[in-house]
Amino acid sequence: MTRIVLTGATGFVGRQIHRRLAEAGHDVVPVLRPGSAARLLEGARAEHAILTTDVFAETVDWWAERLEGVDAVIHAAWYVEPGKYLDSPLNLDCVTGTLALARGATQAGIRHFIGVGTCMEYRLPSERLTIDAPLEPATLYAACKLSVYHMLTQYFAKTEATFSWCRLFYLHGEGEYAARLVPYIRERLGRGEVARLSAGTQLRDFLDVRQAGAMIADVVETGQPGAINICSGIPTTIRQLAERIADEYGRRDLLEFGTAAIHPSDPAAVVGLCNAITPTRMPETLNESPVEAADQSR
Repeated sequence: MTRIVLTGATGFVGRQIHRRLAEAGHDVVPVLRPGSAARLLEGARAEHAILTTDVFAETVDWWAERLEGVDAVIHAAWYVEPGKYLDSPLNLDCVTGTLALARGATQAGIRHFIGVGTCMEYRLPSERLTIDAPLEPATLYAACKLSVYHMLTQYFAKTEATFSWCRLFYLHGEGEYAARLVPYIRERLGRGEVARLSAGTQLRDFLDVRQAGAMIADVVETGQPGAINICSGIPTTIRQLAERIADEYGRRDLLEFGTAAIHPSDPAAVVGLCNAITPTRMPETLNESPVEAADQSR
């Protein structure tokens, strides 16, 4: 049994990573704020959790002590408050805190460190983002993620630990913030009200958060190093996505395209090429069906 420390275990993506790890029989040690255990995945064990009031404020030695006997770390925590995180200076705290965690993990002798990045590290727009595509972040959030990737790539290269970096594309699903596109459409159509949208021409790579969490968790077993695109690899316009959701309700008539403006900074296309390997299938078989998105503009 592999013992894995998971930060961000109560978050949108972290809960799904936890689910897959538990299903695979791993011993998962979540990192929690005091009093937050109720937000863990249902049935998850919290009695041996690592408690901290601020995961990004702990020292290298603090982490080294608590990571003794741990095989791997999956670091899914980051500051992601909707509407604020893209340009928040708190991203800088996440960088310093992540570096302290990584150094502590090395001192404790962990074998594998898995970080979570973003497709926004790439130069956009692009309809074919391979892991070798040009990197050019346009927000402080993405720049901080990319800086961590670069620094930890060099840092872990001098150690015996494997370093993996999972870049997330457009996610949706359980626990999604209510103001995002998919919950917005579902809420409006469920009430029989018009959903006001942009022209919907933006091309996206949509993936269910449960599948994304499974892909990240599986990196523990595959040991795949380096950058990994966590995506479907299937280009779908926001209009196609909205129409697919509307068809579930039989109410395409409630979709009003062109009412909301496309934000000037919203890329015309963000589509990845999945290079993730799972224990049971190769990358090309992951691209089974386009699913929905999170954090995209209406």
